[in-house]
Amino acid sequence: MSDLAPELTSAEMADVCALADGTLPADRRAEVEARVAGSPELQELLERQRRAVLATQTLTKEEVPQSLRATVEARRRALGSRPARSRRLVPRFVLAGAAAAAAVVAAVVLSGGPGAPTVADAARLATQSPTAPAPPPAGKAGTRLALGVEGVAFPDFARYGWHAIGVTRGRIDGRSATVVFYGRDGGRLGYVIVAGGGLSGPARAQATAIRGVTYQTLRLSDRPAVTWLRRGHTCVLIGDAKRAELLKLASWPLTPPR
Repeated sequence: MSDLAPELTSAEMADVCALADGTLPADRRAEVEARVAGSPELQELLERQRRAVLATQTLTKEEVPQSLRATVEARRRALGSRPARSRRLVPRFVLAGAAAAAAVVAAVVLSGGPGAPTVADAARLATQSPTAPAPPPAGKAGTRLALGVEGVAFPDFARYGWHAIGVTRGRIDGRSATVVFYGRDGGRLGYVIVAGGGLSGPARAQATAIRGVTYQTLRLSDRPAVTWLRRGHTCVLIGDAKRAELLKLASWPLTPPR
């Protein structure tokens, strides 16, 4: 979702902003958290606002380049010319200097600009259920499946005991994304490849370099996950496996089995 304004009231947006930056009164926290839990729109707004708060904290510690100051001024003039309803999207922490730059970052995040879509959006798609049969193997046994996204093939993990069990397709803020699901001993993995250029990476993740490729491991949708780029496309592998195994599978075919 790239524009939350038509879906939410200004009061809802203010509550979620306060929840994200820690200024919501304690006696209202449970009420707002319950409301967020029942609304996908509020959940998305909360996630974007938290990214904006993180950007604010980072930028306020740094000297703001002149080029960014110019961008801030241009953005503020553009916001000033918009209707009042659109201006309500701007977070409440518009300050001077570096914080003004952070406000621009926050406004972009909330309006679905360069800060969206994200790896977390792709991970959520991988938690759904398959809607189509699994693709068959292709080429040499145990290397790849007969399915890919813009020339990026899905791997065949049969040599590791993981077998493709289904596929689902979806859209992430206008981009197509495909998930292949793998199963083993009752566990499940989701491997996502997103069309187009790379998505915004996670703010907090552990980076691991394997043969020149950087893999970022973290928890997404309350599951261990790894994300990286293959031929410029964002990939996400998430599911019932430990970090070390996810890295081994993600780095296929760079790390052949012994």
